[in-house]
Amino acid sequence: MNGAHWSPGPRDLDRVLAQQWDLLVVGGGITGAGVLLEAARRGLKALLVERRDFAWGTSSRSSKLVHGGLRYLKEGRFALTREAVREREALLAGAPGLVEPLGFALGAYAGRKPGRHALLLGLALYDRMAGQRARHWHGRDEFLTLAPGIATAGLRGGICYRDARTDDARLVLRVLQEAQRLGGTALNYVAVTQADGGRALLSDQAGGGSATVRARLIVNATGAAADALRPGPRRIRPLRGSHLVLPAWRLPLAQAVSLMHPADGRPVFAFPWEGATLVGTTDLDHAGDLAREPSITQAEADYLLAALRWQFPTLGLGEDDVIATFAGVRPIAGTGVGTGAADPSKEAREHALWRDDGMLTVTGGKLTTFRAMALDVLRAARPALPGWHADLAPGPVFAPVAPPGDRRLPPGQARRLAGRYGAHAAALVGAAADDELETIAGTDTLWAELRWAARHEAVRHLDDLLLRRTRLGILLRDGGGAHVLARVRAICKPELGWSDARWASEHAAYLALCASHHSLPARRRTP
Repeated sequence: MNGAHWSPGPRDLDRVLAQQWDLLVVGGGITGAGVLLEAARRGLKALLVERRDFAWGTSSRSSKLVHGGLRYLKEGRFALTREAVREREALLAGAPGLVEPLGFALGAYAGRKPGRHALLLGLALYDRMAGQRARHWHGRDEFLTLAPGIATAGLRGGICYRDARTDDARLVLRVLQEAQRLGGTALNYVAVTQADGGRALLSDQAGGGSATVRARLIVNATGAAADALRPGPRRIRPLRGSHLVLPAWRLPLAQAVSLMHPADGRPVFAFPWEGATLVGTTDLDHAGDLAREPSITQAEADYLLAALRWQFPTLGLGEDDVIATFAGVRPIAGTGVGTGAADPSKEAREHALWRDDGMLTVTGGKLTTFRAMALDVLRAARPALPGWHADLAPGPVFAPVAPPGDRRLPPGQARRLAGRYGAHAAALVGAAADDELETIAGTDTLWAELRWAARHEAVRHLDDLLLRRTRLGILLRDGGGAHVLARVRAICKPELGWSDARWASEHAAYLALCASHHSLPARRRTP
């Protein structure tokens, strides 16, 4: 399983797993992927298993922001913000095309908090942590040129500042790709059914069969589901964040527009992402089964649309403008665990480490700080790894990659592909037919990315391909529609080796999933 690509074919778990591992990492989101990468980089023999698909959980359902957490400054969480700012800068430097700068504009309105002076003080600290200085305040007329279409009543001016955005699922895949290049092993659709004292029973969810694997330490990186694997009382508070996706033409933005919701003062944002406009987020206790797909509620949809109508009153935005939705569950180790007593938005976002017999659990944290979390895991793992004395200082996130030099690529795509696919970007372009280097309308995605993912990226189900390897399922209405899906079939069915019956089954299941979990509640039908 090591090497450049994941094998999409049958797997012999007995052959692959019948060996002693230093680390068994359970969980294929950004936290587990980060641990696998940093362990492999330092010579440890590490295996990662994920019971569903890579990035199936929160790591494909985040707000897509790589940010320092400006709002955490007013809560006094300076260490968290400083760490996140440092990691944001490292990702911007190390993953161009995948992690990209994003400007934010926030209007200052009479009688609404935070005011101008509080905003500028927070940004001065934010800049200092990043080793930068910038002008942030803009008067009313100038600010309206930077954020056209926003509400003007009571507007006194506004601030602009910089954070970053990413494709979160592709970030996970890029981290796993780098880990495999360095000797790590990653398997999707392999579940841990038992774990005890360095032994784990694995079950192959895709091909059947089971095997016992031994490791000097098991790392529980299953996010919001971590309590289910570890012994002892519950320590995690699952919080749901839901989002709307609108076509870019309906809410055209050159940068992010941030606002404080008129109902409760929580931050809400809208920003351009992958050819569409993304709007989020909510922050609510999630009581659903963590093994099932989360989805937006009608109350959450109404809440986000109310924010849009308040901030962009002339656009007349409504439910008909929403092309897709998605929801993710954040793992929070907080004071309100199991009670819902504390305000979810005020729960700490720092990560936590807990030691149990033969197991180290890591949870919480932010997408931005995955590398810092991984290095903390390795520091805590030292007692279980006698004789291992690697340097744990952070280095470059990824090895440098030259963008593919093919003149057929649309503008900006060479950088984008290098960011998402790293050293494989040139091979992806080389494997494409000429008409597959065109973008799919309404997105930034190339048709060639579908062929590459189907051939090389361990796609087991159609939703793996369309919700995580690419993001077409949340960028296009109805999961892509008949025309797009017909061409997806023509490109990918031969690569996947699926029969007509298998394709029909996967196609039906994918459309049902889009209808039941990635649409507005009023449009849903039970699959």
